Amino acid sequence: QVQLVESGGGLVQAGGSLRLSCAASGLTFSSYGMGWFRQAPGKEREFVAGISWSGSSTYYADSVKGRFTISRGNVKNTVYLQMNRLKPEDTAVYYCSAPWVVGLSPTYWGQGTQVTVSS
Repeated sequence: QVQLVESGGGLVQAGGSLRLSCAASGLTFSSYGMGWFRQAPGKEREFVAGISWSGSSTYYADSVKGRFTISRGNVKNTVYLQMNRLKPEDTAVYYCSAPWVVGLSPTYWGQGTQVTVSS
């Protein structure tokens, strides 16, 4: 049974930083690309960042490029999202997903973690 458990969300002021973590189990973590998505109130879920199985390739939505960094630790089966210079428009529920491949919808999703950025 695949489980993806996110943590690290919270309330932060604009310009601040948060680091999200996603612990994965039930899959061969090191074989899969991993992704982060987010969903703001009243909006559709959108792609935020993705990372290849090896960690050698990363992809970002234009809205977060230069501010967010995705990384992974294949020993700890964990994927991270470092979010810097946060903006109020980054407020959303953030979801971890797997397997992540460019252009395809992931099969597995975490329960989400709330990120709220105050102005």
